[in-house]
Amino acid sequence: MLKPNGPEYFMRQALQEAARAAEEGEIPIGAVVVCNQRIIARGYNQVERLQDATAHAEMIAITAASEGLGSKYLMDCTLYVTLEPCPMCAAALRWAKLGALVHAAADPKGGYTRHKPSLLWEQTEVDHGQFAAESREMLQQFFRERREG
Repeated sequence: MLKPNGPEYFMRQALQEAARAAEEGEIPIGAVVVCNQRIIARGYNQVERLQDATAHAEMIAITAASEGLGSKYLMDCTLYVTLEPCPMCAAALRWAKLGALVHAAADPKGGYTRHKPSLLWEQTEVDHGQFAAESREMLQQFFRERREG
């Protein structure tokens, strides 16, 4: 059983957000923002639904967390996201001064780590790889269905 306030639990919650995106025909990427060991914001890709190229899971979660905290800064927060953030999202995380980032699958084609120096705030702690296989499988299944359908 997963601890309801541990990293595995929070990443599972992000994976649930990704599944929600897939159900709506969006690329399955999900995110949750955690502060003081509780989820304060959730987000999933809504690019098609909102017809907004910036409506990535991370951007939705950042906005909700900032609104909920009443602050543009997320220094005491951790973002759990199912795929390595793109450069746009990483830059937004920088401006939000995110305390920690945990992402599942790497994105070698479009992820922020392709850029040097890093686009993240220099004080953001980064962890990755947990549940990467699950995240990758969800993404691969989504694109397989698109090609076959």
